[in-house]
Amino acid sequence: MTGRAVAVVRAGALTTVQDLGRAGHAHLGVPRSGALDPGAVRLVNRLLGDDEGRAVLETTLTGCAVRPLDAVTVVVGGAPCRVTVDGRAAAWGAPVRVGAGQLLDVGPAERGLRSYVGFAGGVAVAPVLGSRSTDLLSGLGPAPLADGVVLPLGAPTAVRAPADAPPWPGPPDELVLRVRLGPRDGWFTPAALNALATRAWRVSPASNRIGLRTEGPALERAVSGELPSEGMPLGAVQVPPDGRPVVFLADHPTTGGYPVVAVVREDDLARAAQAVPGTVVRFVPRR
Repeated sequence: MTGRAVAVVRAGALTTVQDLGRAGHAHLGVPRSGALDPGAVRLVNRLLGDDEGRAVLETTLTGCAVRPLDAVTVVVGGAPCRVTVDGRAAAWGAPVRVGAGQLLDVGPAERGLRSYVGFAGGVAVAPVLGSRSTDLLSGLGPAPLADGVVLPLGAPTAVRAPADAPPWPGPPDELVLRVRLGPRDGWFTPAALNALATRAWRVSPASNRIGLRTEGPALERAVSGELPSEGMPLGAVQVPPDGRPVVFLADHPTTGGYPVVAVVREDDLARAAQAVPGTVVRFVPRR
């Protein structure tokens, strides 16, 4: 069998197809989804000379391995990891030519959490609501990868000259998230708001594509009871009954009933995608 496609040999802990997401459908209860580190996706596609919105593979911690059915140019970026082709070392963060039937192995993340595997032409699964992204919350888009699955690839377009050795941002040693207080900061005591601005949390192992959960001090409520469900934006810092903040990421629900004490600036969220469990988290309020 030949063709522009790749066969999955090792799916890894969680590998999904992601592009830049399906914005504009929150009123239907559909979150944006898309890559948790969109800057990495754009850079992978720039290195391939493709449109920056082409779909790629997003791996989680353990990487993945695939065999292209025809020769294809590949870029692996995001979290640094070991890359091999038929067991021989290959470049990370730069274009690599992989021949038909050769095994491209993307190893475990050495720093950070999520690596991105881009193919010239992009992963060409059928789009849903304008995006090829897997949404773990709603179930839209293709299922997470499984061993033996064959993924179609699109035709390379070379819409621009490939980028030449751009800098890759490193995974954070400490996750600093700039936030704007509200809309429900009035539901928390002054001591809780002071804690939000001055204390540190750590990334919980229970974090996922839906939300970054934290471990650390509980934020004290000034108002008891719960809210009627209201809209939840990307980056909302929701505080459940245990008082530990949860930062909503790409696959977050579009409504919720726990109070949102603050909202993270969207351009800070890519760093959350690469923050491994145990990473220190600090919130910096901006009014």
